[in-house]
Amino acid sequence: MAQREAVLRLDEQWARIRSGAAHAEHGEADRLLAELIGALRGPARTDAECAARLGLRLGDLAARRFAAGDRAGALAAIEEGLRHARQAAGHAPEYARWYARGLINQGVWLAWPLSDADRLPRHPVGTAAENGPNPMERAAGERARDLTRAAVEVWASLDQHDPVNRRGLAQAKVFLGDRLAELGFASDAVAWAVDAEAGFRRLLLGAPGPEEAQEAEEALDHIGRQLELRLRFLTFDSLAGLRTQGLLPERLLPQAVVAALIQGVSEEETAARLGLDTEQVSTMLEVTPWRAVWRVEVRGADGLWTVRPRPWHGGTEVRGRTAEEVASGLMRGFMESADYPGDGALWRIRLWWHTEGDPAGAAFRLVVGPDAPGPHPS
Repeated sequence: MAQREAVLRLDEQWARIRSGAAHAEHGEADRLLAELIGALRGPARTDAECAARLGLRLGDLAARRFAAGDRAGALAAIEEGLRHARQAAGHAPEYARWYARGLINQGVWLAWPLSDADRLPRHPVGTAAENGPNPMERAAGERARDLTRAAVEVWASLDQHDPVNRRGLAQAKVFLGDRLAELGFASDAVAWAVDAEAGFRRLLLGAPGPEEAQEAEEALDHIGRQLELRLRFLTFDSLAGLRTQGLLPERLLPQAVVAALIQGVSEEETAARLGLDTEQVSTMLEVTPWRAVWRVEVRGADGLWTVRPRPWHGGTEVRGRTAEEVASGLMRGFMESADYPGDGALWRIRLWWHTEGDPAGAAFRLVVGPDAPGPHPS
């Protein structure tokens, strides 16, 4: 009993350092955390609280390793920590929460190579990407998705009358949407993000405290940005399907209408499938421009592609024109310009909505010249 109490006092000391309530130099903090983890290992074999705290502190060790650039070490620590956390999760709701958060962190660290410095997906069109993730990265991303889905299930199993659990569930759904987006499942990612958004809005309706309200508002801002990004990679069929399921928020309807225009869907079909009047669709298109970004490249004798200078590499706001119509105008201009390499050369044009990115995510793609494969509409 005395040993258990000493270990828990040490854990309390570490918790104060971790929260910033007490100060310790980096090396001293590392020493204390290592001592604590070692002290917890023995009682964790038979004591649920010690097992839960060992899982939590191995998670802290993983976070410190990851911050130092040691991703492999972080993953090894969190893997061990989750074995202990899983053992304790069924003994108390708090231990289950620690376990669920550990699952989410492991998912984030596994999926790290699939996102850029701004934590946006490097390959948002998944298997269609021309420069997609390598097999090892994709396997890690798939495991990250499965772990995050397991975290959602843990949060959902807890008492949903408790706002802490409702907030945890909403946050877990955000992370699941992120993991799905990284693997190219844009439609599923949108569905989970919309579900999470509804959860955070319900939390705000419950008059939370200032800290909880700020956290919910920040989460809603993140979800809003993610939804705007993900909608750009959806076909109109996917958008219409989300609308039918009630998973396309009203505020995003103008963006969905513009997406339909970009893809060449008529105003009548857009209105019918999104449940709008044709007049509403026309008004949305009048007031909502889209940004077309393009790149024209020519292949040289060495087989390398060279990007042509402006105006063949640039962008502008567009109203009332499809991606194909914008690209066709650019092609005509290029073929009449001094930059045109001649009919015997191989050249290509790609046009994106809003941001230049992976070729597979282009709204319009075309290779022109001898033995060219032809158009590739997204």
